Amino acid sequence: MTRTRCDRTPAWTALKTAFDSTGRAFDLRAAFASGAGRFEAFSQSAPHVFADLSKNLIDSATEQLLLDLARQTGVEQHRDAMFAGENINTTEQRAVMHWLLRTPPADPSMPAQSVHRHMAETLHEVHRTLDAMLAYAQTVRSDEGITDVVNIGIGGSDLGPQMAVLALDEFVQSGKRFHFVSNVDGHELARVLERVKPASTLFLIASKTFTTIETMTNARSARRWFEANGGTDIARHFAALTTNVAAARAFGIRTTFGFWDWVGGRYSVWSAIGLPLAIAIGPQAFREFLGGAHEMDEHFRTAPLARNLPVRLGLLDVWYRNFHGFTSRSIAPYHSALRRLPAYLQQLEMESNGKRVDAQGEALPYGTAAVLWGEPGTNGQHAYFQMLHQGTDVVPVEFVAVKKPKHDLAGHHRLLLANGLAQAQALMVGKVDAGGHRHFPGNRPSTFLLLDELTPASLGALIALQEHRVFVSGAVWGINSFDQWGVELGKLLATDIEPRLASGDVSGLDGSTAGLLQRLRAP
Repeated sequence: MTRTRCDRTPAWTALKTAFDSTGRAFDLRAAFASGAGRFEAFSQSAPHVFADLSKNLIDSATEQLLLDLARQTGVEQHRDAMFAGENINTTEQRAVMHWLLRTPPADPSMPAQSVHRHMAETLHEVHRTLDAMLAYAQTVRSDEGITDVVNIGIGGSDLGPQMAVLALDEFVQSGKRFHFVSNVDGHELARVLERVKPASTLFLIASKTFTTIETMTNARSARRWFEANGGTDIARHFAALTTNVAAARAFGIRTTFGFWDWVGGRYSVWSAIGLPLAIAIGPQAFREFLGGAHEMDEHFRTAPLARNLPVRLGLLDVWYRNFHGFTSRSIAPYHSALRRLPAYLQQLEMESNGKRVDAQGEALPYGTAAVLWGEPGTNGQHAYFQMLHQGTDVVPVEFVAVKKPKHDLAGHHRLLLANGLAQAQALMVGKVDAGGHRHFPGNRPSTFLLLDELTPASLGALIALQEHRVFVSGAVWGINSFDQWGVELGKLLATDIEPRLASGDVSGLDGSTAGLLQRLRAP
C-alpha cells in the first residue's frame, strides 16, 4: 500500500495556514463563551470510555482539516491493512495482529466477522493457546500451596501485566501475592526473594526468545536461590512464557505458553504475557478484559472518522506536536490503582512513535512522539502541577477518572473527582493577578477520559483506545510504529563493556566512558 506522508498533503498546508490565522491565538474561554454546544461537539462516548475533548485548542474547522489529513495520509487504508493481516511492520516484514488476541472465536451464525477467512486457522490457534493458559491459571488459583507469583520479564513483558494487576486489584484473588521483577539491578530481585519461600512461590519467566539478557540473568539467579533454599521441583515452581520451548526445557521448565511474531512486546498483555493477570483475576475476568478491548477494536475499525475516538485523539496529538510545537503530554490518572498507567503509556507511545525516519527510511523534517510522563492525582498536584499551571511550557494534560469507587470511605471519592475537575478547569480558565506571582495564564489544554467503573472490560477498552490512538498518529507521520531498533545499540555496547569492567581494558573507548569505567574499578 502506497502511503502519502503528512507534510506532502494539501491538508498539511491548509493546517499550517489555519494555525497561523486562528490556531496560534485560539482561546478556550472565548470558544466556550461563543459556542453553547462546544461540550457536545467535542465530547463523545466509545466502548466503556467517555471522552471530553472540549478543553482542547481546537475548533470544528481545524478538526475537519485534521480529518482531511487522516484521509489524505491513508489512515483508513492503513487501519484496514492491519485488520487484514498485511505486513504493515515493513522493516521486519511482519503483520501487526495483537487485536486478533482479543477477537472472539469465529461464529458461523455471525456473517459480519471482523476477522478475514484466511485468519480462521490462526484465530483457532490463538484460542487454543488462550484456553490452555486460562486452564493453567485456574489450576494455580486453586493451588493453596502457591501464595506468591513472581513475574520475571522486562519491557512489555513487565509493564503491561504489572500495570493491569495493580489496576484490577479489587478483582485479585485473596491469598495470593504478585511480584514483578524487571531490572537487572540485583536489588530488585533480592528484595522480592526476601519476601517469598521456595515451597510456595511460582516464577513466571517471560521472554519470547528466552534469551533476553536482563530476564535470563534474573531467572538464573531465581533458580539458584530456589535450589539453594531447599526448592526441589523446578517443573512445578517455574513456568515460561516463550516461543523457545527447547531453551525453557533445558532450564528445567516443562510448562510453557507461546505467542507469535506478530505480537509486539508493548502489545503483548493480551497474549500469554498476560498470565500473571489471568492468575490474579481469573479466567472469566481475563476474558472480559479481552472483550472490552475487542469492543474498542470494533469501534476503531467501523466508526466514521469524525466520531472515532482513537482517530480524534491521534489527530489531536499531531495538531499539538507539529503545529503548536508542544513536546510532551502529562498523564494524570485520578485513581490510585492506575498509578502505573503513565509508565505503561510511555513505552506504548514513545517506543512506537519515537522515530526519526519515515517508513521508507527517509529523515523526517517534523517531530513525532511527544514525551509522556505523569503521576496519579492528587499526588501530581503537589509535585509538578505548578509547572503545568504557571510554567513557560504548555503541556497538554490527559486526565483519567472513574465515576464509581470500589470502596465505601465517605467523602473520599467525591473529593478526588472534585480535584480532577478543578484542575482541568483551572488550567483552562486561569486567574488574573496584576502582581504576577499569582497570575495563572489559563488557556492550557486538557482531555478528560471518564470510565464508569474500573473493571476488566473498561481497562481493556482504555488500553486498546491508547493503542489505536498511537497507530493513528504514527500513520499520519508515515512511520513504522511497530519496530524498535532504537533499543538495540545500547544493548550491543553493553556486551562489550561488561567484560571490560572485569579486565580494565579501555582500549578503543571514548575518554568519558574510559574514565567512568576506571573510576568504577578503583578501590
